[in-house]
Amino acid sequence: MELATRYASALFDLADEQRQLDVVAEELKAFCAAIAENSDLNRLVRSPALSRADKQRATDALLEAFGASELTRKFVGYIASRRRLFMIGQITQRFLEELARRRGEVTASVVSAQPLSAAQEAALTDEIKKQVGAKVQVELSVDPSLLGGLVVRVGSRMVDTSLRTQLQKLETAMKGAA
Repeated sequence: MELATRYASALFDLADEQRQLDVVAEELKAFCAAIAENSDLNRLVRSPALSRADKQRATDALLEAFGASELTRKFVGYIASRRRLFMIGQITQRFLEELARRRGEVTASVVSAQPLSAAQEAALTDEIKKQVGAKVQVELSVDPSLLGGLVVRVGSRMVDTSLRTQLQKLETAMKGAA
C-alpha cells in the first residue's frame, strides 16, 4: 500500500470514528484548493528549506483561520512534522476516493467548452446516473480549447463528444483520402 493511501486510510478511520467524514473531506478540499490558488502557500507546502516546526505553525494558523476542525488541524500538523506535507493533494484524493467507495458513489469527470447552466448540469448528472446505475459525484471543469461538446470520464470509460476531437478525426480521415 502506498504511503498516501496509508495516511488517507488512517485519517478516514479517525474521521469515521468521530463522525466527521464530511467535515474533514470539505476542509481537505478547501485546503488543497487554497494551495493550488496561492503560490506562497504552494511554496510553503513544497519547500524542503522550511523547518518542520515552521510548516506546522504556518499550516495550523492557516487552518485555524479557515475554521478547520481539530482533527484536520492535527492531521495536517502531523504530516508536516513527518515532512510529508507535499503529499497533501495525494492524501486528499485517496481520502475522497475511499469516502466515495464506501458510499457507493462513482465520480464522473466532465470537461466542457464553456460553463454549464444549472439545468444542463442537473440533466447531465441524471443521465450519467442512468447510465452508470449508481450515485454519481460530478466534477465539472471548463476547457475552452474543446470548442464545443463534452468529455466525460467515469472510471476507465471515456466519452469524448468535443468538437476539437471531431475536427481531428475529420482531418485524419481527409489525410487518408488524399
